[in-house]
Amino acid sequence: MCKMRLRPMELRDRAEVTELICVSTNTWYQLRGRQRTFPCGPESTAIFFDVYESLDAGCGVVAENPGNGRLMGSCFYHPREHHVSLGIMNVHPNYFGRGVARELLQYILDYADHGGYPAVRLVQSAMNLDSFSLYTRAGFVPRCAYQDMLLEVPEEGLAKTADTARVREATLDDIPAMAELEREVSGICRQKDYRYFIENREGIWGSLVYQGLQGIEGFMFSSKHLASNMVGPGVMRTEQQAASLLLAALDRYRGGAAVFLVPVECQTLVRQMYALRARNCELHFCQVRGQFQPFQGISMPVFLPESA
Repeated sequence: MCKMRLRPMELRDRAEVTELICVSTNTWYQLRGRQRTFPCGPESTAIFFDVYESLDAGCGVVAENPGNGRLMGSCFYHPREHHVSLGIMNVHPNYFGRGVARELLQYILDYADHGGYPAVRLVQSAMNLDSFSLYTRAGFVPRCAYQDMLLEVPEEGLAKTADTARVREATLDDIPAMAELEREVSGICRQKDYRYFIENREGIWGSLVYQGLQGIEGFMFSSKHLASNMVGPGVMRTEQQAASLLLAALDRYRGGAAVFLVPVECQTLVRQMYALRARNCELHFCQVRGQFQPFQGISMPVFLPESA
C-alpha cells in the first residue's frame, strides 16, 4: 500500500476531482476494450461534483499524495435517514491496485459506524471483480442484480406498450407519499433527494409519479446531461407500474438514448424493453453492509446521485 493522506473533500478540489472522475472511469473501461464512458471530457463530469455538493455539501473524501499534494483518489457519500450510501469512487490510474480504494472505503465505513447508521449501501459494476472483492471483504452482501439496459428513442417517440395515463409530473406535495412508498418497498427513505429532483435547479431532472387508486404507487426520476442520460431512481410496487413510468420518462430522450437498471427478476419488464430494441450494456449489484429489508416491490437505482 502506498503512502497517502485522507482528508475531507473541499470546494478547491472541484477541478481535480472532476478530472479524476473522467480519467479514472475512461481508463478502466478502455483497458478492457470498452468505449470511454465520458467522451466529452472533464467538463461534463463536473456535474458529479456539483450535484453532490448541492445535495450533500461536504460529504466527500480524497486521498492526497503527501509528496506532491496531487489527488490519488476520491469518493462521495450520502447520509440518509436509515443508511449511508457510497457514491462514485475513483482512483487515478497511476495508483490502481495500490490500496487507495480500500482506504477511502474504510473512511466512509468509519463515518457510518461512528454515526450509528445501521447500513451502508452501494450499487457496483459486476464487471469490476476487484471492487466486488473490495466490498465483499468489507462485509457487503450482494442483494439484487440489475440489467443495465440502453435504449435509443426514435424522434417520433416510443410505441406505448404500457398504460401511461396514470403517470403525471411530481410536485413537492407528493414527497410524504413518496417517502412512505420507499419505506414500504425498500426500508429506506430519501426525502432530501425527492425535493432536490422536483425543484430541479440545474434543469436536468425529470420527476414523475404513478397515481394509482390508492394514491401514489410509484415514482421515477431521470437525468438528461452529457455525463448522465439515465432513467432512475425509481420505486414502484409492480412491473406494470414500472413500465408505465419508464416509458413516460423515456419520452424525454427522443432522438437520443438513455440507460436504466432493471432488476433481473423483472422478466416481464425486461421483455418489454427488448421488444422496444433495448440492449444490455452492463450488469450491476446492489450491495449492503448491515441491515437490509428484502424489496417489497421494485427499486431501480442510478449512478447520479447514488443515494440508495
